[in-house]
Amino acid sequence: MTTRKREGGSPAFPGAIEAAAPAAVAEAIAAIVALLSGERRDLAEIDLDMQRLAPFQRQVYTVARNIPPGETLTYGEVAERLGDKSLARDVGQALGHNPFPIVVPCHRVVAANGKPGGFSAPGGLRTKLRMLAIEGAALNDQSDLFAAAPRHSRSP
Repeated sequence: MTTRKREGGSPAFPGAIEAAAPAAVAEAIAAIVALLSGERRDLAEIDLDMQRLAPFQRQVYTVARNIPPGETLTYGEVAERLGDKSLARDVGQALGHNPFPIVVPCHRVVAANGKPGGFSAPGGLRTKLRMLAIEGAALNDQSDLFAAAPRHSRSP
């Protein structure tokens, strides 16, 4: 592995040394890129260090990470799983400050009215809807237009 000191450095990290990503980080990056490129991926296997987060945030993110790809929960349902449905707004706040967007799949948490709700990661709501579409999630209990269409094979 080759490392080198970055010319000029960053004002925040003036002595930073550029190096190849560790294998686990490279695998995580590849999985995220694959998901955003249209592949169905579950990023639950990516280890996260949540030690510096508040206990409530860790609980919310753990619930979110247990939502399978292609499924969604409402903010209220996440709050119920934490033991108090009245915490729905707090769940939304925690997800809005998610330092691990996509890996902690806050895109799988939607508003109670069947609308997608917010999304604070880069790309905003457009990114959230794209990831839900990639995963095959339906909002408002509606499936994809083509999911219910009969499949016909053409005879030569």
